Amino acid sequence: MYLETQRILIRDFKPEDAADLQDILGDSETMAHCEPPYSLEKTKNFLEEFCIRRKGAVAAVHKESNKVIGYILFHSVEEDVYEIGWFFNKQYWRQGYAYESCSRVIAYAFGELQAHKIFAESTDTAKSVPLMQKLGMNPEGIQRSHTRDNDGNWTDMYLYGLLKEEFCDFQDCR
Repeated sequence: MYLETQRILIRDFKPEDAADLQDILGDSETMAHCEPPYSLEKTKNFLEEFCIRRKGAVAAVHKESNKVIGYILFHSVEEDVYEIGWFFNKQYWRQGYAYESCSRVIAYAFGELQAHKIFAESTDTAKSVPLMQKLGMNPEGIQRSHTRDNDGNWTDMYLYGLLKEEFCDFQDCR
């Protein structure tokens, strides 16, 4: 995949992205709503197995610095249904990069891949849920006490989705 926005290049991951991906996945604040931070070895294995071999995610590369600043989970879970998710380097939070990148991936999915639905899930009600809403996604449910947080406490999982016809209501994608 190769997509572009004003400030970001979205492309497949490469082995040489390990250090930048470690800056993201190795950070405890970034990973607070997912799992404990990754070691460099775990990041390299994840990069090779999931991101590259299985093509489960794409890299968001900051054009100006050529640094990978975002990990965007994006893969088909069944025919025409895609899951999206994101982790961004915390130095780039609250600057619109996640929205800019994910909106482009969503437009690509509906416009080029002819996706029927895109969905996301998160336990993070402070940052991720508002971004899902900003991306036009609609709440589909809350799985109460569905997963444990990094401290072992049960927490809710928020599910959001976007159908092609909903996306096309405000985008020309037909």
